[in-house]
Amino acid sequence: MPFPFTCPHCGKQTVVPDQYYGQSGSCVGCGQVVVALPPGATPPFAPPPFAPPPFAPPPFAAPPRSIGDDAGMRLLLPVGRSGWAIAAGYLGLFSVLLLPAPLAVLCGILAIRDMNKHPDRHGMGRAIFGLVLGGLGTILLVAMLVGLLIAGIKGR
Repeated sequence: MPFPFTCPHCGKQTVVPDQYYGQSGSCVGCGQVVVALPPGATPPFAPPPFAPPPFAPPPFAAPPRSIGDDAGMRLLLPVGRSGWAIAAGYLGLFSVLLLPAPLAVLCGILAIRDMNKHPDRHGMGRAIFGLVLGGLGTILLVAMLVGLLIAGIKGR
């Protein structure tokens, strides 16, 4: 049964045969492309109004936390730490042997630069530990080498 149709662009009223229900065509008045539907009808292919998309997360959901954000996990495991900070910590510990001391200073500096570039990484305490003990060990190493050099010169 034909139904009345009003163009949403120009307002021209026409009668559309039933076989053209839901199809698009150009308006006889203005030439714009319109979909032939009776007044108040929704197109068969349109989603229901105000329906949220099925894939949208709820608005109150917090982003998942990383294991490196938990201080307790960082205490037990080296997650979220800079590799340079771990190396600086161990080299600082072994700098009492004096030879790894300059390497501890170098790794401590590289660790701080790495953590400044990547703020999500941790390990500043290890980097400072490596710098301090590596600095002390380097000073002792240099003093020992200078002492040996002076003793060698005087012994000639």
